[in-house]
Amino acid sequence: MSMPHKAGRVFPGELTPDQIAQAPVLVRGEGVYLFDEAGKKYLDAIAGIAVVSVGYGREEVVEAMTQQARELPYCISNIFANEPSQALARRLAELTPGDLNQVHFVSGGSEAVETAVKLARQYHLENGQPDRYLVIARRQSYHGATLGALSATGMSGRRDKYLPLLLDFPHIAPVYCYRCPFGQAYPGCDLACAQELEEEIRKVGPGRVSAFIAEPVVGAACGATAPPPEYFPRIREICSRYGVLFIADEVITGLGRTGKNFGIDHWKVAPDMMTLAKSLGGGYAPLGAVVASDRLRQVFEDQGSAFEHIFTYAANPLSTATSLAVLDILVEEELVSRAAQMGEILFRKVGALREHATVGDMRGKGLLLGVELVRDKGTKAPFSPKLRVSKRLGAIALEKGLVIYPGSGSVDGVQGDHFLICPPLVIREAEIDELVEKLDASLSQLERELGLSR
Repeated sequence: MSMPHKAGRVFPGELTPDQIAQAPVLVRGEGVYLFDEAGKKYLDAIAGIAVVSVGYGREEVVEAMTQQARELPYCISNIFANEPSQALARRLAELTPGDLNQVHFVSGGSEAVETAVKLARQYHLENGQPDRYLVIARRQSYHGATLGALSATGMSGRRDKYLPLLLDFPHIAPVYCYRCPFGQAYPGCDLACAQELEEEIRKVGPGRVSAFIAEPVVGAACGATAPPPEYFPRIREICSRYGVLFIADEVITGLGRTGKNFGIDHWKVAPDMMTLAKSLGGGYAPLGAVVASDRLRQVFEDQGSAFEHIFTYAANPLSTATSLAVLDILVEEELVSRAAQMGEILFRKVGALREHATVGDMRGKGLLLGVELVRDKGTKAPFSPKLRVSKRLGAIALEKGLVIYPGSGSVDGVQGDHFLICPPLVIREAEIDELVEKLDASLSQLERELGLSR
């Protein structure tokens, strides 16, 4: 049987054979735009899903990569150290909250979460608590594609085919005020979603729980849901009381995306670890990291123990040198504060689209905006999953030269459609206007196809 011509011998994920054949072949990026082999131009309203933070075509990043490739492209991390990785660790320690000063570099977000889970486990072993191994996470969450990270992930659609391989990690309710899992409303709810963490710890046994992991603002799984002000302080207090490590998954929210250095900074809370990726390499080189507290590192120092864990490309000098150049741009162009300012503009202008019949909720922070699509705005009734509404909207938008990120399963793991907008942090107001115009037209076309109107 012949292969679809565009697929060649590449075996991609999440694409059917028909979708592979129809996928545009990109050849160039510039600023917030992408160009395919036919010359078509796309406004990348998702920054390659929150990756290309400083935009495409940054020559200063390419120059840093080129220089490092000439000098030292690779370094095996369990024999040698290298200067770019040490320099990047120092830079990150200046930005991270609390005493999060100990950095372990990997190649991406899934590896970072996998590493954090293992680091938490060995920390408890070194600390004389060998029964602690369970990681509590939340439903409607995504933490990565590797088996440990997928065990923590709450998205049933991502997990179902691999259930026999996954660890039996507990999951608690998400923070989802638009559809409160407890049928309550903030602030009268007394943060039942946070309190469930303590209930779950007590249920499975406090001496068995290693860590709790959560995204400060949920990304792909629930369309940029963010908690009330008291949520993460309550979570921090519960974790501290029971000796449970709090891991903030900052793979999407880290390094400016939400208008703060890190998403957790909005709640003035210091976790015990955070995971980073995506914006860390800026889309120019694969890179992830776990940043752990000095307190965790001290336990290993006291025991004279090494962290029993390594990846071939850990602390890669080419990737870390690239990240240093990305961070230079982030600081020099003040992109963190700019994300907050442009986020206000984005939310205001996209907010005008609330009148659309399918738009049920908008949420998020900074330049991370989620829109939930509904069949009935009054009842919040979702569309049938068979209609694949968010995917249809994504395809319509792509035809119009706009890249958004469709998601599904936000209601209960199966039902629920939403999409994300998370453009490069360098986006300008005129480009936001273009984004809104194309999104407005895309929603209108979707609603015509569905037989709905404003």
